[in-house]
Amino acid sequence: MVDENNMALDEKPALSRPLSVIEVPPEGLEIKIVASEAERAALAQMNDLPAVLSLEAALRARRWRGDGLEVTGELRARVRQTCVVTLDAFDSDVAEPIELRFAPPKQAPKPRSRRHEPEPEMIEPNMLEDDPPDPLINGAVDLGAVVSEFLTLALDPYPRKPGAEFVELAPEEKEENGVVSPFTKLRPAEPSGK
Repeated sequence: MVDENNMALDEKPALSRPLSVIEVPPEGLEIKIVASEAERAALAQMNDLPAVLSLEAALRARRWRGDGLEVTGELRARVRQTCVVTLDAFDSDVAEPIELRFAPPKQAPKPRSRRHEPEPEMIEPNMLEDDPPDPLINGAVDLGAVVSEFLTLALDPYPRKPGAEFVELAPEEKEENGVVSPFTKLRPAEPSGK
């Protein structure tokens, strides 16, 4: 069985910390998330990393527009990545701010009666406003899933070990060093007779 996010219902998220709106007092709530060793291993596998060495998030949840939530804070992680140039493993730090709003899903509009009622006034959406809030699911938000998503988005898809540079040898150097690039075959041949 699969839900609307195409995630198998039996599949357990790598990091889960559900928070219900009713648990948040009017003055707000401070939340600290520290991933366990098993959660870090699951996050590493999910992000195709050799390891997630540490992951913490300091968050503040507060009520937003009555029945919604606003979550702000920062995640900090230390991850082991593989350099795309040298293929060496190296450790790097990730720090990412978190700022999201959640609101209940919009309810279906009420059917209009057959009596002559005025048409509801259309409100033009302001394209410059903030992003619309994410939906609350059953009146709750999974802060662990939020942190996990922000970690994934913060990772460099092409990580480079500090100081690693890709240097392509000039054709003369390739022949002198006996190194032939596999891309040499793809290069068009120079016209003969020159």
